[in-house]
Amino acid sequence: MTQDPQDMPAAEVPPANTLAHLIQRMREEIRGVILGQDVVIDQVLAALLAGGHILLEGKPGLGKTHLVTTLAKTFGGASGRIQFTPDLMPSDVTGFRLFDMKSQTFQLRQGPVFTNLLLADEINRAPAKTQAALLEVMQERQVTIDGETLKLSPPFMTLATQNPVEHEGTYPLPEAQLDRFIMKVLIGYPERAAECEIVTRASCESPGNSGGEVSLVCGPEEIVAAQQATAAVQVVPEVVAYAVALAKATRESRAISLGAGTRGAISLVRTSKAFAVLDGRDYVTPDDIKRAALPVLRHRVQLTPEVAISGQEVDEVLRAIVESVPAPRG
Repeated sequence: MTQDPQDMPAAEVPPANTLAHLIQRMREEIRGVILGQDVVIDQVLAALLAGGHILLEGKPGLGKTHLVTTLAKTFGGASGRIQFTPDLMPSDVTGFRLFDMKSQTFQLRQGPVFTNLLLADEINRAPAKTQAALLEVMQERQVTIDGETLKLSPPFMTLATQNPVEHEGTYPLPEAQLDRFIMKVLIGYPERAAECEIVTRASCESPGNSGGEVSLVCGPEEIVAAQQATAAVQVVPEVVAYAVALAKATRESRAISLGAGTRGAISLVRTSKAFAVLDGRDYVTPDDIKRAALPVLRHRVQLTPEVAISGQEVDEVLRAIVESVPAPRG
């Protein structure tokens, strides 16, 4: 679920050229530390600008935690991490009140969700009630503990990870919960040259040193203003209709048993606005919609059993749908 910019604190919205310069500086800082993952970095930045959350799928050891901490450093935000396990309780995520014998009062112990960027590692290893606690925070941007509602400080973004290989002892997220993530980003192994550079750098670091200097680009307030500016990016009715047509096409495809709903079309437009900002534009083109289609829709659709058994991947089916739906011409 995306965050409504109207719910954010008022901030001065930067002009398009200033915003493009800000995002470019953040991108360069992250790319200087996270090597060989340029597409992933752009998708994460797009999700941040759109006020959404990301489901990040990839094997262990590909720098997911490092990506979160590096992004947080670029705007001086706080970052946190939760390792989801079968015995994790909702209060371990949101926090709880503990009775203090000395003061004879209940003291609040805030959970790890009280941060700006949260890495929810292997979210599918916790039971449904614990998953639901995090997903409620993602949607409402608030936590209720013993009847008291506590707002999270913006910006707030969750990057939840899943291991695509290990499924034993996991609790898959229901479709309604998956739909709350604005994108599903696939992170793979970097190319040979980048991997060699990563190994070289890591082998020269002392234990406990994450490596890579990151300069502060802006503050959390500027990120909130950037989100407001992204929401204000222009989208003509023809491009909105194109996003809706793509979502509808997934529901009508014979290869898909469950298609994307209206929230999928909304996420397409919001993500496309962010991609336009990444390219320094204040308007959305059909190519922005196409660029957003796979990461936005891949976790919102289910293949029919026949297609799944044949070995065809979700992305293959989505690419065919994108090619089959006529794009508006400017």
